[in-house]
Formats: sequence, C-alpha cells, structure tokens
Amino acid sequence: MKVVICGAGQVGFGIAERLAAEQNDVSIIDTSPRLIQAVTDTLDVRGFVGHGSHPDVLARAGLEAADMMIAVTLHDEVNMIACQVGHALFDVPTKIARVRAQSYLQGHWRDLFSRDHLPIDVVISPELEVGEMVLRRLSLPGAVDTVSFADGNVVVVGVRCQEDCPLLDTPLRQLTDLFPDLRAVVVAVNRNGKTFVPRSTDSLLAGDLAYFTAQSDQVDRTLTLFGHDERPAQRIVIGGGGNIGLYVARELEQRNPKARVKIIEDNLARAEAVAQELSRTVVLRGSALDRTILEEAAVGDADTVIAVTNDDRVNILSCLMSRELGAKRMLSLLNDPAYPTFARGLGIDAYVNPRQITVSKILQYVRKGRIRGVHSLLNGAGEVIEAEALETSPLVGTPLKQLDLFDGMRIGAVIRAGRVLLPRGDTVIQARDRVVMFALADKVKRVEQLFRVSLEFF
Repeated sequence: MKVVICGAGQVGFGIAERLAAEQNDVSIIDTSPRLIQAVTDTLDVRGFVGHGSHPDVLARAGLEAADMMIAVTLHDEVNMIACQVGHALFDVPTKIARVRAQSYLQGHWRDLFSRDHLPIDVVISPELEVGEMVLRRLSLPGAVDTVSFADGNVVVVGVRCQEDCPLLDTPLRQLTDLFPDLRAVVVAVNRNGKTFVPRSTDSLLAGDLAYFTAQSDQVDRTLTLFGHDERPAQRIVIGGGGNIGLYVARELEQRNPKARVKIIEDNLARAEAVAQELSRTVVLRGSALDRTILEEAAVGDADTVIAVTNDDRVNILSCLMSRELGAKRMLSLLNDPAYPTFARGLGIDAYVNPRQITVSKILQYVRKGRIRGVHSLLNGAGEVIEAEALETSPLVGTPLKQLDLFDGMRIGAVIRAGRVLLPRGDTVIQARDRVVMFALADKVKRVEQLFRVSLEFF
C-alpha cells in the first residue's frame, strides 16, 4: 500500500514507523526540515519538506498514486484542506484527517465532512478518543488497559497480576474447572517486558501483565477473580483543563451524578472558560505541581488523580506528589513512548498514550480483510483485532481444535447474531461471525489473510 502522511510530529512519526515496518510505501511531509531529517534518518520512508496542503508538495510526494493519505499536522485547517486537495486533484481513495477542535465535531455540523462538502473518509479526534479511554479506565479501576469491541459487547482488559492473585501458578487449561464462573480468555501476557501468546499449559506468574477478553457484563467478576475488586472512582481530581480534561469532566457530570470532580488549570483565561462550561465541577486556578493547590484540591482524599496536561514530565511529577499526599490511584497522560516503563517503575498505576490510540484507530483502515476494529497493545508488540469471517475463510466450518492455527495468535471471543461465545475446542466458526483475537505484531499479516475477501466469495 502506498501512503502519504502529512505531519511528521509524534503521531505522524508513529504512523510512519508502523506502516514502514510492515513494508508499505510511505512518504511523509512536514514544514520542518529537522523533523523530516529525523524521520528519514530513522525509518525507511521518503521525506518531503513543504506545506502538507499545497498541491505541488503533495504531487512531489506521489499522492496521485497513493492508496491513502493521512493528515495529522498540528493544524486542523491544514489537515482538512490537504484532504480536500487530495480528493479534488488526486482522487485519493481513502483520506484520514486529525481534527482536534471540538467545534468542527458537534453533532449538528455532521454534514461538514460529507463527500459533497469536505470529503474526509475518517475523522480522528485524539482528544475525544483519549477522553473516552480515561473514562473507561475510571469505570474499571483495577485495569491498566481496556478497550471495547463488537459494539461494546466484548471488552479486552489488561490487568496486573499481584502476589495475591488467586489465578497464579495454575495452567490456563485448568482455570475453567477451578473457577467455573471465569468467563474470560487470557489472550496475551507480558512478562518481564516480553509479550507472548500463552499456551493452555502456561500459568500466570506474579508481576505478569495479562490481557483477557470477556463479555462486557463479566468484566467486573473477572477482575475480582484476578484479585482486583476496586470500586469505581467517585472523588476525582483532574490536573489540566485542556480539551481532554474538560471532556472527561463534562462527561462525568452527565454520566455519573455522584462523582465529585475538581480540575486544576494553570492558565487563568482557560480556567475561567472551563468553569463557565461546567456546572458541578470545582475549577482551581494553579499549577498541578503546586503542593498548596494539590492540598486545596484535597488529592489526599481522591480516589483517582488524572494528570492530563500537555507536558509528560508535569503529569508524572504531579502523580508522584499526589501519591505522597495520599491519593489512592493515579492515571497519567504520556505522549513519549519511552516514559510508560519509567512511570510504572515509579508506581503510577496506569497511563494513556494518545499516539498509540491514534495509531490504533488508523490501523483499522490500513488492515486488509473484513476488519472491524484494531487496538495496538504494549507499544506495538501486538494487536487486538475484530474481524468478520467470510464463507471462504479457512476458519469457517471446522472445530477450532482441528484447525492448524499458527502460534502467536489467540481467539478471545466469537460474536454470533449479537451473542458472545467463549471459544472452546469444539467451537465452529460460521460465516458472518465476528471474531475478536490477539496477534503478535509479526503475525498480523497472517491474520489478515484469514479474513481477506477472495475471488471465491463472488
């Protein structure tokens, strides 16, 4: 696939890194010679210095032969115009744009991005995606990662196995017999920094980060079996009143009337604007690194402190200060992929990475076959994929235990006519079933082959 990316910042670099690693033909454009130099020195991509919405620059990048353009510069208007130019002058089949300003995304303006106006096929709002991720983490405080598939019917949850986890040191194949109410499938394990797909003879060990799939109404029970029965947070302090902080506070006001939320915002004008938009949230003006402000916000009594400023270092330090003051749990926004391991070592419970979330969203449209959803895990070590099985798929019509499935992938759930089935050895996948599975990064192409449309289908 030939892809042109406009914008070589963190998101653009992350997308280029992933697509180039999968042998796609990638060109990347940015006005900064420094960023283009950095990306071409590191990755097997072609770089072009220039404005991402100028036709001559797009032509030099080879847009006329591109299958997809992805506009992720820092400016919404550049991204939208780039897609408009890509449609009008180069007839690009798929156009994806990052749009951050919420004004463009309000429901009553939904026709803006129709083919007759701004022909953008996929609009990605990282702030909204990250905000929803934060809300999911708040609803499942025992999880370090969570994402929904199959219209919310299936949830994939990452959970840390503590010393007192009841499931430790037991082969996975015995868990169902020992815990008959365990309605989940462990699809991936990260142990000492290495990610693998467990076999039925493997056991979980203390310190493992295990990912399981479960029907949505079984997640709380499954977390309890993993030794996590923390109650959802009601007293929440948000450090940073930007788009993400405001979105989370606004949604908490609407979805959880019992939640008591406070926001700390350093910028006076922004703090006043946030206060005017919210009705029940207390807005404090000051730095998330100011101990006096943190004490005024009563972080010592908070169930969860969420640090979502634009500065990773501020977020990490604010979480550490909050923990010292008595906060029960911390959740940090981290853009730099080098920071999560460091933050976890410092005791920060969970993090969200906007780049990873945005890349996951885009991968859904890059993947071939009947792919319904994609989420990248563990800094790209693997992906959770939701795909629809066609009649010609080799998965269809044969019990799973008789299939010659390759190592490095595991099916976590099968959705048939709205019902969620846990895969067993005698499970037979039928045409039009939706399958949620995990695959290591180097096995994703083989998974795509299982779900590609073949000529026999027609």
